[in-house]
Amino acid sequence: MESRIPSLNWLRVFEVAARTESFARAAEQLNMSPAAVSQQVKSLEERLGAPLFRRLPHAVELTVVGRAYLPPVQQALMTLEEATEGLFGAVRGQGLYLQSVLIFAHGVLAQGLADFEKHHPDISVMLNTGNSAADFQQGFSDLKIIFGNPHAYGAESDRIMGEWLYPVAKPTVAGQIMQAGDLLNWPLIEVGTHRSGWRQVLEHMRVRPGAARMVHADNTLMAMRMAAAGRGIALARAPASDAEMQGAGLVPCLEKGEVAGSQSYHLVYDSLSGLRPPARRFRDWLLNWVSTQGFR
Repeated sequence: MESRIPSLNWLRVFEVAARTESFARAAEQLNMSPAAVSQQVKSLEERLGAPLFRRLPHAVELTVVGRAYLPPVQQALMTLEEATEGLFGAVRGQGLYLQSVLIFAHGVLAQGLADFEKHHPDISVMLNTGNSAADFQQGFSDLKIIFGNPHAYGAESDRIMGEWLYPVAKPTVAGQIMQAGDLLNWPLIEVGTHRSGWRQVLEHMRVRPGAARMVHADNTLMAMRMAAAGRGIALARAPASDAEMQGAGLVPCLEKGEVAGSQSYHLVYDSLSGLRPPARRFRDWLLNWVSTQGFR
């Protein structure tokens, strides 16, 4: 089956013609003839199977579908230009492409990026977040911050920190938890993608996991919001979840309920010796900054 993705040159011509709503002005900007602009646009319309412009006697105007198509084309061209400039342009080597699991970016990295930018103002960080393994297989990145097995994502890695689990809930709920067994009076919100969860916490507290009522969320941020809405008790995954816990107005349910998780956050890359200069500088900064924060 033939791809419907059109020629990059057609898209570039379309963007200028659509932005100016004039084949003549587009021709001036692109150093082409108006006839060549018209032909490129026509080729794009034939590939898409829809008219993008209405041809008037002395002007053109976008159709409804043409107007809807313009913003994604502009975004795609901008993204491609930024990536090309960052990797190969005049400031080559100063763009850092980073992927991170969402909770780490939200709860840890957001605190430190200002410090990195202060000490490295010449490096522009392009950050993308995700949760599943598929999210980290898309697009180019210099570095990945993942949770779990680092070997599934790259050949080399550094351990950043672990996590500590403990029950959290709305203050009105937490106030009713006097002992570990009281947790079973409420639904327990489980994040199934983590190896460590409620079973480990309950066994540590000498409570039978089989007696618990479980509800499920696909990530910790969602679990926290469910707890804030009164749907049950969530597990904090400190320190990455600290900011979300506080923002959701949740508090610990029990003292001395902290359990070490069995997995850690890792910084992953293909080769330390092959890292581009901005990635190497970010790695050095991150490992040092994490150690100064007292994260375990």
